[in-house]
Amino acid sequence: MPELPEVETTVQGLRNKVLNRTFVDVWTDWEKQIKKPSFSIFKRTIKGKKINNIWRRGKNIVFDLSDDYSLLIHQKMTGHLLYGNWKKEKVNEYIHLKFFLDKGVLVLSDLRKFAKVELWKTKDLLKYLDSLGPEPLEINFKEFKLKKGKIKQVLMNQNVIAGIGNIYSDEILWESKINPFKDASQLTDKELKLIFNNTKKVLKKAVRLKGTSISDYRDVQGEKGFFGKERKAYQRDKCQRCNFPISREKIGGRTASFCPKCQKI
Repeated sequence: MPELPEVETTVQGLRNKVLNRTFVDVWTDWEKQIKKPSFSIFKRTIKGKKINNIWRRGKNIVFDLSDDYSLLIHQKMTGHLLYGNWKKEKVNEYIHLKFFLDKGVLVLSDLRKFAKVELWKTKDLLKYLDSLGPEPLEINFKEFKLKKGKIKQVLMNQNVIAGIGNIYSDEILWESKINPFKDASQLTDKELKLIFNNTKKVLKKAVRLKGTSISDYRDVQGEKGFFGKERKAYQRDKCQRCNFPISREKIGGRTASFCPKCQKI
């Protein structure tokens, strides 16, 4: 699933490609991709709307449009946005939604069809997004508030902190030498500071390398990100620090990848 680095990379690419463009038409072969409102109303309403700004909140991509509307896209597990005249080939063969602009075409490729596309009145969307936790790259240590629960699950809780998912929670905890099953309430101040610092370190590096493309993710030009080569724990066979076999255990329906030697509980 695209997380903060992948979504930020996508937003940066979109700003270069479609900022100030206007929606001319919309096509889909699966109307349920549009979650709000119905596809017929969505298509009618978005026509003629100009893209005034594009930004990220957690894992959400937000297009600020003219007439006080906003387009929300959450790419979910396998979605990625592409700009250009894309054909259905290779990783991009699952194109189910096309936005025709006054210059170029923006498409959504989504193998699993989990991606969410919604059209909101801007003021209502801003209220909805307020429920998300703070942005990890924008807060200081005093604002880094973690609730009770297994630390990996806490880091992935979007209401606690926005943008971190399975990949980067594994990488942050590996860097911090902290077991994903340790309860956040049992962390020392030193451990909390380690997690805080490594959260910023890992996410900044991943943004710089344009995200992780182990599976479906591509940027708006169809290119892979490079952080996959740098990962230390996620889907690795051996620890990149001590060469001990990486363990994979279920935690809250997700798989935690960690080194049981370096990350003792």
